[in-house]
Amino acid sequence: MLKTRTAPEAADEGYVPSARRIERERFRRARARRATAVAALSTLVTGVVLFLVITRSPGWPRTRETFFSLEYARMALPKVLDGLLLNLRLLVVCGAAVLVLGLLLAVARTLRGPVFFPLRALAAAYTDFFRGLPLIICLLMVVFGVPALRLQGVTTDPVLLGGTALVLTYSAYVAEVFRAGIESVHPSQRAAARSLGLSGGQALRFVVLPQAVRRVVPPLLNDLVSLQKDTGLVSIAGAVDAVYAAQIIAGKDFNFTPYVVAGLVFVALTIPMTRCTDWITARMDRRRAQGGLA
Repeated sequence: MLKTRTAPEAADEGYVPSARRIERERFRRARARRATAVAALSTLVTGVVLFLVITRSPGWPRTRETFFSLEYARMALPKVLDGLLLNLRLLVVCGAAVLVLGLLLAVARTLRGPVFFPLRALAAAYTDFFRGLPLIICLLMVVFGVPALRLQGVTTDPVLLGGTALVLTYSAYVAEVFRAGIESVHPSQRAAARSLGLSGGQALRFVVLPQAVRRVVPPLLNDLVSLQKDTGLVSIAGAVDAVYAAQIIAGKDFNFTPYVVAGLVFVALTIPMTRCTDWITARMDRRRAQGGLA
C-alpha cells in the first residue's frame, strides 16, 4: 500500500513540495482543528444543558437522595463486587458452553443428505423455539419447573439452573451466527477440498469452519456482551449475584442507589468488551479491504 508523505517528510528526503501542496496540507490541518473544536464545544454545551435540566427539575433533590446517595453507594459497592464474581463465573462457563452447543447446532443444520433430515429438523426446531422464547420466561420455566418435577439426581441449585437457561437461549442465537458464517463460505472451497482427497467431515473441519469462524467473530463477541449483562437475571432464582446483592441492600431502606451501583459495575465491564469488539471489527474490515482475509 502506498504511503502518503507529508511536506516535512518529503523535504527531509530532499524533495521540495510545491506551494499548492503546502497550502493544501495547511488547509487540511486547519479544517481538522476546526472540526475538533466544534465537536468539543457542542459536546460541552449539550452536557451543560442536560445537567441544568436535570438538576433544576422539581424532583431532583428527592431523586438524588434516592438513586445517587454516596453513603449507600459506599455501603453497597463491596457487596455488589462480591456478587459480581458469580456473574463472571457464569459468563466464563456459560460462554464456553454456548459456543460449543451453538457450533454443534449450526453444523447439524448444514449437514447434507436426506439421512440427516431428522437432525436438521431437530436443530431448526430448537433454534426457532429458543430464539422466540423470551429469556425471562425460559429462566422461570427452568428454575422453577425443573425442581417441581422432583427428578432423582437432577440438581435444584438456582445457579446451575439459571446457567442452563442462559445456555439454552443463547446457544440458539449463536447457532444462527455460526450457520451464517458457514453458509457464507463459497461452495468452491468445499469442492476444492474434496478434490484434494478430503472427506466431507475433513473439508468442514479444516477448510469451511476456520473461514466461517473468522468471519463471525464480531457478532459472536456482541452475543457474549449480551450474555454478560443477562447473567444478572439469575437473581430471580435467588442466586446472590451483583443484582441480588443490590436488591437486598435496597430492600432494607427503600433506597435504590445500590441498583445504580450494580448497573455502573456492569457498564464498566461491558464497555471494554464493546470497544474490543469494535476494534476487531475494524481490523477485520481493513484486512478484508486489502484482500488479506477470506
